[in-house]
Amino acid sequence: MRNYSPIKAALMPRIYCNIFGHDYHVTKKVTRHVKEYTCSKCKKELTTNSNGDLTALTPNFKEINEVLEKIHAVRNQRLQDKIVTSSISASAV
Repeated sequence: MRNYSPIKAALMPRIYCNIFGHDYHVTKKVTRHVKEYTCSKCKKELTTNSNGDLTALTPNFKEINEVLEKIHAVRNQRLQDKIVTSSISASAV
């Protein structure tokens, strides 16, 4: 039985992605337009930037996405409350 060194084991997914390309999957939907992606082979993480292009998911972008997600959730909750309130007042009339 062959023992592979950790360096060779970690290098294989990179080589695979260099030859065949990355296999990105959405790991987190921040908003409708902003998503976080991870390659299933080499675990490289990307996100969409302000121009809609994919860029590396740095700690700075992670923080931006967290704040954006909170703002988006609050806004959606406020809109849902407004819809419920208006539907209740419309049915009472």
